[in-house]
Amino acid sequence: MTFRTRVLLAFAPVVLIPLLVFGIGVRRAVRDRLAAQYRRRVDALVAVIEEDLAQRSRSIGDRLTSLTAAALDDNRFRAAALQSGDRQYLLDYAGSAMRLAGLDMLQIQDANGRVVSSGHFRQEFDRLEPALPRLLASAPGGVALIRARTPEGGFLALARVDSLRLGAGRFTVVGGIAVDSAALARLARDTTLRVSLEYPGGALVSRSPDTTAADEIVGDVPLVFVDADSARLAPARIVVTAPLTAIAGVRRSMDLGFLVAVLATVAAAVLLGGWLASRVTRPLADLAETARRVDLERLDVAFGSERPDEIGELARLLGEMTDRLRTGATRLRETERRAAMGDLARQVNHDVKNGLAPLRNVLRHLAQVAREDPARLPQVFAERQATLDSSLAYLETLAANYARLYPETRATPCDVNEVVRETLRLAPTPDGVRLDAALAEGLPMVRADALVLRRIFENLVRNAVEAVNGKGTGGLVTVTTERRDGGSVRVTVADSGKGMTRQELERAFDDFYTTKPGGTGLGLSIVRRLVLDLNGSVKVETQPGQGTKFFVELPAAS
Repeated sequence: MTFRTRVLLAFAPVVLIPLLVFGIGVRRAVRDRLAAQYRRRVDALVAVIEEDLAQRSRSIGDRLTSLTAAALDDNRFRAAALQSGDRQYLLDYAGSAMRLAGLDMLQIQDANGRVVSSGHFRQEFDRLEPALPRLLASAPGGVALIRARTPEGGFLALARVDSLRLGAGRFTVVGGIAVDSAALARLARDTTLRVSLEYPGGALVSRSPDTTAADEIVGDVPLVFVDADSARLAPARIVVTAPLTAIAGVRRSMDLGFLVAVLATVAAAVLLGGWLASRVTRPLADLAETARRVDLERLDVAFGSERPDEIGELARLLGEMTDRLRTGATRLRETERRAAMGDLARQVNHDVKNGLAPLRNVLRHLAQVAREDPARLPQVFAERQATLDSSLAYLETLAANYARLYPETRATPCDVNEVVRETLRLAPTPDGVRLDAALAEGLPMVRADALVLRRIFENLVRNAVEAVNGKGTGGLVTVTTERRDGGSVRVTVADSGKGMTRQELERAFDDFYTTKPGGTGLGLSIVRRLVLDLNGSVKVETQPGQGTKFFVELPAAS
């Protein structure tokens, strides 16, 4: 995990946790306040409904009192009720009285509970309902819900009971007003509230329920319902419901706003964290990139920084370390050079002695023949001439090989691609070995001796050809040029040969080390020294059985 990622992850809880706590607290406070406001509205409407019901109960009672008083003064009604004389008048009496009183139902019963007149359903005449007046009289407040029958089916009514005495007979009067959805809607008044009437066997509502509301606040007004079938009073109630859809809408708006705020805060935190992290990571990345370019073959990298903080101090420490490495590498290179020169001197001494020994033997033999049998001297010389020629040729070849270690150079701007083309043109190509080149255009010139460059490329190409040819199955040698960061030029010589083992790679640049029969072991040693003299670097990548790549990187001419 990168340092920048750690900074961003650290910013997240620091910024988001307080914001989440604040948002949840505000959301809860708003919900509680709105819920309390709805509760007050529900309680207020419950009180209004209770007052309205009480007023309607009084109004029904007053109207029944007026009707009983009028019935007592109506002699025609008295005669029809007591003597059963004018039946038609008796049947129509309740209907006329109900309309005059502004009631929706009116029923007159005799002492036996027989209906003698019904204003809302004329066919109820002579029906026995003795329990209805009794149950109404026992209801709390003397008012209750009843189900009144009509030709169409029936309706709910809020009813009361009164009585009158005509002669020796006692009559009860049951009257009431209809209760339906329209009446409940008039009770609701507030369109955001819903009023419903719940009674045994059914319910009425002022409007359709809101199915989208997950929560609601409820208040109720208790009533009683006269269940005529079972002759008992059953509980009923008027329910006031406040669906919290507005709270849900406010909550959604707050959630949306909170989400936008969280996203904006996260974006700001990411930008701020990224900016702060970049203030730290960018200099560190620059230092890492600079340090990546440092190796023992390239110690001219500068760690310059004017920062007064810890990063600047680190850059200066790295610069001092690089300076010490540069000094140590110079000393090491000089030590290696001296050691190589000592090895070379010992090798020259050994090789020259090997070349001189046959000459010494031949000369001693000739001297002996000259003393003992001068006549045979021409014959013996002719016989030993091949030995002389072979030894001299060996010494000449040895001298030529040693001469190539340090050729005289003259540094001038050189075209690397041109030197590569010339090298490939003159390179030996045994059967089955193919030479390819991939030369980049527009390469900068390098400052070197063209002969030195050619010696470098000749040795690498020759080694590559021999490595491929040594497999016996042929293969490919590819020379590639490219421009590197910083303006340097890289030349890559790759072959599909047998590759090198780790032990062979560790000694590849040692003087006089070779794995080829008849090899001098000087090719790669010469390449390394010549490249270092040009302030360049040479590296190797190899795997046994997968070939080898040599990378020569040279600085561009200024």
